[in-house]
Amino acid sequence: MDMKTTEHQSAKEQSAKDQSEVRHVSILGSTGSIGCNTIDLISRDPDAYVVEALTANVNVEILARQAKATNARLAVVADETCYSDLKDALAGTGTEAAAGESAVVDAAARPADWVMAGIVGAAGLLPTLTAVRRGAVIALANKECLVCAGALVLAEIERSGATLLPVDSEHNAIFQVFDFGQREAVEKIILTASGGPFWGTPLETMALATPEEAVAHPNWDMGAKISVDSATMMNKGLELIEAYHLFDLPEEKIEVLVHPQSIIHSLVSYVDGSVLAQLGSPDMRTPIAYALGWPKRIEAPSPRLDLAEVGMLNFENPDSSRFPSIDLARQALRDGGMAPTVLNAANEVAVAAFLSRKIGILDIARTVAETLARLPNIPMVSLDDVISVDAHARRLGAEQTVARTVSA
Repeated sequence: MDMKTTEHQSAKEQSAKDQSEVRHVSILGSTGSIGCNTIDLISRDPDAYVVEALTANVNVEILARQAKATNARLAVVADETCYSDLKDALAGTGTEAAAGESAVVDAAARPADWVMAGIVGAAGLLPTLTAVRRGAVIALANKECLVCAGALVLAEIERSGATLLPVDSEHNAIFQVFDFGQREAVEKIILTASGGPFWGTPLETMALATPEEAVAHPNWDMGAKISVDSATMMNKGLELIEAYHLFDLPEEKIEVLVHPQSIIHSLVSYVDGSVLAQLGSPDMRTPIAYALGWPKRIEAPSPRLDLAEVGMLNFENPDSSRFPSIDLARQALRDGGMAPTVLNAANEVAVAAFLSRKIGILDIARTVAETLARLPNIPMVSLDDVISVDAHARRLGAEQTVARTVSA
């Protein structure tokens, strides 16, 4: 074999190797905070990715811009009334346009080997399950999937051979320092919480908080719903339930610690007294990059942590009398069955009512507690159970918010 033939064969092998390393990705919820940060990372190394599908709820302008920038093969908007606008915006680009909730599920079925599950709330459950069922690598930013239907999702992962990579900064941090080979050596895991914008606010002042104040998170740039969950600390309750499913630990081995600087993203305590933590600047591109590059690490533009500049790290135990959401989540987890599904559904309805200025921020936890008390708990047997109970809990939660609006 001459040198020229050898060089040609080597070039072909390198080309095949390069092609095999190209990651085919879909981003469910691409116009939200998580989706936009994922797009940002992909845009920094566009030759490494083929974008199969992007989905959004209603934001056609951003979705179309993302599709053009990434040469996405498909763009889907969940709101069918937005279809003509999306189709017009993508005319001549080569990107297929589609609309409707079923089209979002179809997008999740596309042949992407890596899927960002970034749709907020229970609306992300069916698309995420669809991607799970074909054995994809799932970068899970939607904590509600495991909260609503954790046992069902994990059963599907086991059946399909899918890989689940947590993207929430807390769970991603634990994932990085959790010794799965010595699970029995884990004493507990500790989820850190910023405390949100109202941690030091007197209860009587917090009761008057506006949606604008609630979404003004001191450390993170997040969507409105997640920001309100942070303000009530319900996000930590949901994360507690998610951690239970992700790391297969009993509820009593999952703690929450308020850490206002959001530098230590979570910790794992071992039986020998060692405590391992993952640290970093509060930038979601770090955990997203970890999941996007997995099992390798890829470069991310997140600000580098300077501990000398930070100077001091503070920690406090949660104040359950002012932030009862964590205790509500713990009780729902202990009750099992469909209680976590009810918790999540009632919270979504109550947060929406608060953002619409129909109820106060303290009414969110009250609405959740009353909905849990009114709806009988049943075992989780099938996805139909989840869908039915979710809808019933939303109706009851809505009734509670209407009653509070009238009484106000």
